[in-house]
Amino acid sequence: QVQLVESGGGSVQAGGSLRLSCVAYGYTYTTYCMGWFRQVPGKEREGVASIYTGNGRTYYADSVKGRFTISQDNAKNTVDLQMNSLKSEDTAMYYCAASFSTYCYNHWREAYTQSYWGQGTQVTVSS
Repeated sequence: QVQLVESGGGSVQAGGSLRLSCVAYGYTYTTYCMGWFRQVPGKEREGVASIYTGNGRTYYADSVKGRFTISQDNAKNTVDLQMNSLKSEDTAMYYCAASFSTYCYNHWREAYTQSYWGQGTQVTVSS
């Protein structure tokens, strides 16, 4: 079992920055991907960024490339998401996710490839 605990959400004006952090507890040794998803009411959960825990490769949704940075600290079992130049359309509930399947390698954007989820942290960007 793995428990994911997020922190760092909040409210910020457009153009500002926030940093989300996710700590993984439990049996994390076979995690292949960790990442961040977001969801707004009435829409599907969408992949924002992912990191392959083995080699550190990172992937981003086109909408956040150049603005968001995902990073990991394997010693602390944490995955962070630095969000800069925030826009109102970034407003959403953000979820940390971890996958124990290599299927996440080419399908990281898809929520069904994830094995565990955090409880979510709200990010609100006002224009």
